[in-house]
Amino acid sequence: MSEPDELYTLRAQYWLGHYQMALDEAKSIMRRPMSPELKQEREEFVTRCQIAMKDYDKVIAGDSPGLNALALHSQYATLASTGDASQTQTVIQQLQSMLGDGASPSVQLTAAHVFLQAGMKKEALQCVHQGSTLEHISLCVQIYILLDRLDLAQKTLQLLRKTDEDSMLTQLASVHVALATGSSVAGEAVHTLNQISEQYGPSPMLLNLSACAHMQAGNYSEAEGKLTQAREEFGANDADTLVNSIVVSQYQHKPIGDLAAELKQHYPDHFLSIGLDTVGGAFDREAIKYRV
Repeated sequence: MSEPDELYTLRAQYWLGHYQMALDEAKSIMRRPMSPELKQEREEFVTRCQIAMKDYDKVIAGDSPGLNALALHSQYATLASTGDASQTQTVIQQLQSMLGDGASPSVQLTAAHVFLQAGMKKEALQCVHQGSTLEHISLCVQIYILLDRLDLAQKTLQLLRKTDEDSMLTQLASVHVALATGSSVAGEAVHTLNQISEQYGPSPMLLNLSACAHMQAGNYSEAEGKLTQAREEFGANDADTLVNSIVVSQYQHKPIGDLAAELKQHYPDHFLSIGLDTVGGAFDREAIKYRV
């Protein structure tokens, strides 16, 4: 499965988390001759970048099922940020209605991403398990890891390598599998991420993956440096950066109060925010028993 040259850089930049660079690339190739299918894919990647950058107001429904599904993804993300659970369920139902026979791979992929955000792992897997595109296969790897099926993730990674060993998605999937495997192969993940960053430059996503790889290897100061770079160089305050910063601080016996407060303020529904509140509440209730 070969990737058309016209969109190679656009795809790579998006997959690596360089969303603004991907938008710039999409703009630069706008007038380049290409097939209607590639033009449509270009528009979809533009929309996906806007969603990734949380520019939801820029996302509008288009003239294709793929763009309409992405508009629903944007709507879901907007509603989820406000805690409107009833309306998010409506969006999920709309996406499910688009998944009948003949659903395009882009609709299946978008539905899978939304289902994952909603915690519907098995439903997400059903959307992409046939592996009709590289992105489908790559997402299968991540879902199997979430389902604690490392054996299936490794098997699917081999399929990805047979399909396109040099693809950026294959390299990133190998990193995810290495991180899930444990400290024994953490060095391989660090090496792969260093090579990618040297070639394409760092991004918050790559820096977070690098931090996780260094933590797996026990190099906590290196991990902290990557996360500090993400926050200072890119202004990253996403949930992954905050959570990884909390974890690496814990490993180094550093205070986490400010980081935890920031996480709970901006991401109250994150599982770690909920967990911290639960543990904190339990501690306070027990402490009352021992007041003098």
